[in-house]
Amino acid sequence: MTTDLRVLQPPEWDRWHRSFELAFGGLAKPAAERALYRDLTEFDRSIGIWDGDECVGTTGAFSLRLTVPGGAGVPAAGVTMVSVAATHRRRGLLTSMMRRQLDDVRTWGEPLAVLVASEPVIYGRYGYGVATQRLSAEIDTARVRISVPEGPGDVRLRRVKPDDPAVRDACEAVYAAEVAERPGMLARRSGWERMPVVDGEPAKDGMSPLQCVLAERHGEVVGFTLFHNRPQWDASGPKGVIELRDLYALDPVAYAELWRFLFGVDLTSTIRAQDRPVDDPFQYLVSDVRRCGPGLRDSLHLRPVEVGAALAARTYRAPLDVVLEVKDSFCPWNEGRWRLSGDTEGASCERTADRPDLALSVNELGAAYLGGVSLTALARAGRVAEVRPGALTAASAAFASDLAPWLPHGF
Repeated sequence: MTTDLRVLQPPEWDRWHRSFELAFGGLAKPAAERALYRDLTEFDRSIGIWDGDECVGTTGAFSLRLTVPGGAGVPAAGVTMVSVAATHRRRGLLTSMMRRQLDDVRTWGEPLAVLVASEPVIYGRYGYGVATQRLSAEIDTARVRISVPEGPGDVRLRRVKPDDPAVRDACEAVYAAEVAERPGMLARRSGWERMPVVDGEPAKDGMSPLQCVLAERHGEVVGFTLFHNRPQWDASGPKGVIELRDLYALDPVAYAELWRFLFGVDLTSTIRAQDRPVDDPFQYLVSDVRRCGPGLRDSLHLRPVEVGAALAARTYRAPLDVVLEVKDSFCPWNEGRWRLSGDTEGASCERTADRPDLALSVNELGAAYLGGVSLTALARAGRVAEVRPGALTAASAAFASDLAPWLPHGF
């Protein structure tokens, strides 16, 4: 078999994207979503593998900025559209694309690569670790109550059209305020503001078009929610479902008022949320968390592409001076010992010949990088080795984040 791995050209996009769709079952994306991804595609950062005129492998990399502990937005390659045709499996095509892509990311000067995995088992061999989880919930609003904390009142809720440009700008400002606070979130460049309101098929399975409610105080937008409504009822009462897409707010009262609104939507008895931060405050406002059906699954997978630059790009919650012995067979330029010194003001990470304090692979560094997975937990799983007694506790405390890292949407 002779195949050609090359950078994607604009006239090839339809065949490239259709190859990706076929690898994921063959269903075509709704027109609006397809158009959005076409517009967002960065062609010089996208790869196709071709067998003659047939595209048999795809991947791309968005140029993103990822919030890390300390609030900085660090350049990251957002790996996306990864697929290999079913007719060309087990021939090394995926590995060849991952090899080319990580070499490119290094050339582009981006210290991190991130992705959302369709199958988590795939990416560990390329050095990715699970850095964030997402919380799902199925809340029985017929039996669960939600309280609103004390604080500044005068919150007005107002229904608006989600695709109104003024509404979109106001919602993006609220989103941006959250991005600055929480590791794992992505700053949205021009064009990405369309992603939350791409609506697909509005009548699918009886679901409403996307709806938006703003929370305002003294005329200023302080929060919003985006959701679908699937109203249903029978002789025993309402059975409808709210499918929550987004909910953000600038203060606890506005946040709780938006949730209280969702709890009270007529002809519904369930709120389903698929992607919330694991420390989402609603869990501490409800009367019965068991009837909220919480569940966890992996979300953002992260890989340091340049270990030194990645570790120096974030801050650390406590003073830290530790030598890490890093194993990285897929990107051998990261192999070896690194001295990481840092605190809440900044950090440096340089190569050293000093004795190691901790030994770990790049996968564990990726998992711990955003502060959501502790080095101590990884050590208890046998994934991190403490060489110098006491080093593990200090490093684990320094890597931690006050807010759980969270990726609110895919890419």
